[in-house]
Amino acid sequence: MKQFIHLGFNNWVASSKIAVIQVPNSAPAHRFLQVCKEQSKLIDITEGRKTKSIVILETGQMVLSAFTPDTIVGRIEGNDKKQKEASKANKQEKLRSKE
Repeated sequence: MKQFIHLGFNNWVASSKIAVIQVPNSAPAHRFLQVCKEQSKLIDITEGRKTKSIVILETGQMVLSAFTPDTIVGRIEGNDKKQKEASKANKQEKLRSKE
């Protein structure tokens, strides 16, 4: 089952498709941003707010988010924990049903 991460303003991305999460302050990030703009691979979901993170997808698309990288990573890790807990509970339920 795919896990989706909320990146702000009712926009979601499949966590399995995220390749890189970085801050937008570096020169290489700015150069890559320009390349993505030119190739129409830039998705701006900041709603006019300051860009706090750049999410690069496996497809080469770039998503600009108003959330910090720490917030996004925390959401990914939170979903992983929930999924692991659900899987563990499911295994325990199966063991109980076999008894």
